[in-house]
Amino acid sequence: MKNKKLPVGIENFEEFQRENFYYADKTLFIKELLENWGKVNLFTRPRRFGKSLNMSMIKCFFEVGCERTLFNGLKIMREKELCEKYMGQFPVIFISLKGVDGLNYKAANAALCNIIGREALRFQFLQKSSHLSEEEKDSYRRLIKIGSDSQGFFDMTDSILTDSLQILTQLLEKHYGQKVILLIDEYDVPLDKAFQQGYYNEMVSLLRNMLGNVLKTNDALYFAVLTGCLRISKESIFTGLNNLKVHTISDVRYDEYFGFTDADVEKMLKFYDMSSYMDIIKEWYDGYIFGNVNVYCPWDVINYCDELLANPQTRPKNYWANTSGNAMVRRFIGKADKNTKNEIEKLLDGRTILKAVKEELTYPELDDSIDNLWSVLYATGYLTKRHSDLEDEELMKLAIPNKEIRKLFTDLVKDWFQETTLADTSRINRFCSAFSRGDAALIQDMLNDYLWNSISVRDTAVRKNMKENFYHGMLLGMLNSQENWMTQSNAETGEGYSDISVCTPERTGIIIELKYAHDGNLQAACKAALKQIEERKYDVGLQRQGMKKIMKYGIAFYEKECMVVMR
Repeated sequence: MKNKKLPVGIENFEEFQRENFYYADKTLFIKELLENWGKVNLFTRPRRFGKSLNMSMIKCFFEVGCERTLFNGLKIMREKELCEKYMGQFPVIFISLKGVDGLNYKAANAALCNIIGREALRFQFLQKSSHLSEEEKDSYRRLIKIGSDSQGFFDMTDSILTDSLQILTQLLEKHYGQKVILLIDEYDVPLDKAFQQGYYNEMVSLLRNMLGNVLKTNDALYFAVLTGCLRISKESIFTGLNNLKVHTISDVRYDEYFGFTDADVEKMLKFYDMSSYMDIIKEWYDGYIFGNVNVYCPWDVINYCDELLANPQTRPKNYWANTSGNAMVRRFIGKADKNTKNEIEKLLDGRTILKAVKEELTYPELDDSIDNLWSVLYATGYLTKRHSDLEDEELMKLAIPNKEIRKLFTDLVKDWFQETTLADTSRINRFCSAFSRGDAALIQDMLNDYLWNSISVRDTAVRKNMKENFYHGMLLGMLNSQENWMTQSNAETGEGYSDISVCTPERTGIIIELKYAHDGNLQAACKAALKQIEERKYDVGLQRQGMKKIMKYGIAFYEKECMVVMR
């Protein structure tokens, strides 16, 4: 094994050299940032695509007193003129708003005060600066004042808080005689949290004033970089900011600097002698298109490779999906009408859908229409674009990027189906009791109704047994609603394992064998299911458990159709 550690969850650029972590070199991002000059630059990318690490890298490169050795051997060091002119030449303010959270505005406001106060504390030399007046030093002290009864919280009034970043840039410029670089990571998190908790308007007002003060007509600012997941409407918090350059996942500029490219992944796998895993990593974690570049989610690739180093037999799993509550997709599925459900089925089937994508929204607009939710799913990485020759720039071919996200959607569809189905207790009880009564016609009718109102997973690329698994899981969840039934999945009940077996308190045994009819011949699939029950003597195990009566069901599915036959 190579001697470099894999950087699972490492977002601090300094750690890569000091702690000997593997680094996919993105340092030419600095060169492009300087060449494509923007006074205020906003980059929107999904979670876990390297935004915070890039921001940390920018800080380490530009900040006065930087450690040049951190960049030894990296591509940016070949740009000798650029390094001579810019490296270590600027005061840098770097804050992450990821922690601005709270059940109410007061708590979120206090969290923001803490973040800015802690960053201001890095510059305590300002208190003794010969370049600052006493009044200016006092204005700095107000930024780092800790309240006597606030349990270590910084004590800023609203007016000081809204001026805080502007004050800090002006003081640093005066001290150094050099304009300031401002970095704000996860700028949209406070708005997301505020929207969820009901104090959105207050948070919008606070951020609009704070960002307006520091980013508009501020002579102390050299340039600013902001990152986030969503492009929040200019009218929301960037009012009057005419010098803002926005770079979304649709833009060609900077497209290779967030996420891993094919070359990045191939190089890393070669370094760790794992090139044979390239195809499976591509299948599971590739598929995003940023600008014109094919992109992998770096969080997934790093986590999977880390597990492979410990156990080469490790199967791929959902890493990115597990870092979030995925509330947006749940809400989306819950709001879906019949037409939207059909479109979700197309996506799960590996096909594309055509949608008008808005890349600039406010949080209250997210729930205004399903169309806006499609746009959010695209911006946050649950969907990606596919290349097309469409002339309308707003219209976009959308697709599920890879196997990981397809599995996430499938699991969420299953969860949604169980929640909505089990909520109607009288209906589900009627459905289940039909099994013990032998009413195959009612089972078939009700199951067809459930399928019609649900979202089916019929991905043409999925193996036959995986398709059966979807319907298996759906039916098992419904039967599990009967608390006094002993319902088992893939239990040994004879000379093999039946799909589902049930023992009821009335000592009625139920055996269910499922088939997916690939050719659409439901009758033949039911016949094959019942034949399997007989040949493998699935009833023997239930007889041993004391079941007096045994009902045998062959159930066949094809997309949204099913057939139920009882013997």
